[in-house]
Amino acid sequence: MNDALERATMRKVSVRLLPVLFVLYIAAYLDRANVSIAALQMNAAVGLSAAAYGFGAGVFFIGYGLFEVPSNLFLARVGARRWIARIAVTWGVLACAMVLVQGAKSFYLLRFLLGAAEAGAFPGIVFYLSQWFPERQRGSAMSKFMVSVPMAGALGGPLGGALLGLDGHYGLAGWQWLFLVEGIPSLVLGVVVWFVLVDKPADATWLTAPEREWLTTHLVTERAHRDATSERSVAKALTSGVVWWLSLLYFLAIAGTLGPVFFGPVLLSEALRITNVQVGYLIGVIGLAGVVGMLINGAHSDRSKERIAHATIPMLLMATGFVITALSHSAVTLIGGLALISFSAYSFLPVFWCVPSTLLSGTAAAGGIALINSVGNLGGFVAPSIIGWVKKMTNSYVGSMLVLSSFALVAALMMFAMRRKFIWDAGGVK
Repeated sequence: MNDALERATMRKVSVRLLPVLFVLYIAAYLDRANVSIAALQMNAAVGLSAAAYGFGAGVFFIGYGLFEVPSNLFLARVGARRWIARIAVTWGVLACAMVLVQGAKSFYLLRFLLGAAEAGAFPGIVFYLSQWFPERQRGSAMSKFMVSVPMAGALGGPLGGALLGLDGHYGLAGWQWLFLVEGIPSLVLGVVVWFVLVDKPADATWLTAPEREWLTTHLVTERAHRDATSERSVAKALTSGVVWWLSLLYFLAIAGTLGPVFFGPVLLSEALRITNVQVGYLIGVIGLAGVVGMLINGAHSDRSKERIAHATIPMLLMATGFVITALSHSAVTLIGGLALISFSAYSFLPVFWCVPSTLLSGTAAAGGIALINSVGNLGGFVAPSIIGWVKKMTNSYVGSMLVLSSFALVAALMMFAMRRKFIWDAGGVK
């Protein structure tokens, strides 16, 4: 009876919440990363060098990092529905405003403001999922939500390439059409979130009374067990050595993930001498490799009840992918290296985020998760800046790819070192 009730309850929760969050984060990630496709036209149109573009692409994460922790703490206070809806509408407005870029300064300013607007979205959703999904089902739920990230790449490449083809229509450049068309859905989805999401299971009228009671009781029991073994104080969580260890680890992993995201299209265009539309389709194929990795690794991690190896091995594969990319002398090895990076990066993400949501509890989870994401996403500033600067100095991407390979290798070692701190079995965390 309990098994049938559990299956019915979690099926309803998944169907109600995950599609909305999935589509919302596709829109968010498109608005964050579509600058990489826009760069194929925009850089020459407004006079951005590789270094200036790399800095501007990365400055998004400065605004994101500065406002991440306060945004997520505020979400925990006012509720996810209101705050995530506010975030979506704000970033949608600023994503559309990217059509106003006229040079380096306006590019830097709008990217910074876009990052500040989006701050709190991802860790807020991670925290929100921890309030609805039991630990043994969280890896799969996280994978189903986070597959939106590589899916955004798979969709955004071909879509962006097509939108660049609107160059000159109604007085707008193709890159301006790209920002405008991809920014509008976020505004619409902000309204959808307001009316569809529910803050906690006890308020879910779309669950039956027995389903609400089972889920609420199960989560309360699980939380009580976690409270006895995990950190609950916000102040202690924000100064915890484990939280800062995970923050640095995530910084290195995100640097490896986002470097190719922002420079992949330009790298492919320069190396293969192909059209913008062809670049878009290749980016789509590379994004699909991430979709496959994320779904397979997240599901296997849940079935095997293991997190550390499932996060360590992808980082080792990512380091290998960067070496292949750096040393590639053909289209096959270049695309293969970038696909391996995508597969590895997105295999890592959902499993990694199960670790802090288990080690932390209550408001400390909101603050700690936000801190990890805030510090970690500064890697999104460092990686494009490194790639742009090295490209300017050496007229090559080889050196920067090898630097990012070393980042992924260190992240793998740091993740493996967590094995004694994090032991998960059928009884929970010990």
